[in-house]
Amino acid sequence: MPTMLFPLVLSIRTANTEAVPTRGGSLPERKFGVVVVGVGRAGSVRMRDLRNPHPSSAFLNLIGFVSRRELGSIDGVQQISLEDALSSQEVEVAYICSESSSHEDYIRQFLNAGKHVLVEYPMTLSLAAAQELWELAEQKGKVLHEEHVELLMEEFAFLKKEVVGKDLLKGSLLFTAGPLEEERFGFPAFSGISRLTWLVSLFGELSLVSATLEERKEDQYMKMTVCLETEKKSPLSWIEEKGPGLKRNRYLSFHFKSGSLENVPNVGVNKNIFLKDQNIFVQKLLGQFSEKELAAEKKRILHCLGLAEEIQKYCCSRK
Repeated sequence: MPTMLFPLVLSIRTANTEAVPTRGGSLPERKFGVVVVGVGRAGSVRMRDLRNPHPSSAFLNLIGFVSRRELGSIDGVQQISLEDALSSQEVEVAYICSESSSHEDYIRQFLNAGKHVLVEYPMTLSLAAAQELWELAEQKGKVLHEEHVELLMEEFAFLKKEVVGKDLLKGSLLFTAGPLEEERFGFPAFSGISRLTWLVSLFGELSLVSATLEERKEDQYMKMTVCLETEKKSPLSWIEEKGPGLKRNRYLSFHFKSGSLENVPNVGVNKNIFLKDQNIFVQKLLGQFSEKELAAEKKRILHCLGLAEEIQKYCCSRK
């Protein structure tokens, strides 16, 4: 960790894009020892942010990382065993950045060991498991935080401003990307839950009308088409299409009584979205989120996980 610490007097943008001021103070009262589990793309970014002199990083001390691969060290950060991470008094926080299928087990182990947990979405691949883990976190008096960097993107901030106060008539969201292994990252409704989270955050809780899944496993191709509706019965379609040669893109179309929105203009580069998420997590560690804010976030996350599970069951029942 850097030796230089910054006063923590800043404005952190939360997942609902409101600014929440942190408490003032020249130096942090304490540092939370952190271990990063999984050092792929997300884990590598997390380690970078922990090692750089950001205000929230001043409250965190990177102890080491856990990986199934034998890596020894990365940029001077030592690899440690899972057993040592769980038993160490020095480790108080775990960042779970592994593949989605392993999240549930890691979260349970670290909560049972008395650690706070930050996990990349989706936290689990079932609603029941998420509910159980949240209950466990509450019993242990620990923070369980599911990352949702998609709500910290400039595109989402633009959309939030555009849709506020407007009556939706119908809408659609299509996401395309290269192939993704379901065994590692879950059913498409779970691996694509960030898109579902966008829709729920923009238009409120949604109900499932129907869903289909087209698969050609020999071609590594799949297309999931989901029909949803808002509480006011406005239809929304969500499509995930993945296969070789498909570029990572998002296409949207929202029609309102007052006009239409077709895709998002170039609204700037998404800078430091994982760091912004870390800022939110540190606020939770410091007890700076109200019970009302935490309850609203938990309700949204569980609603999205419940919808994803419902979509999976709907598709599987029609195979």
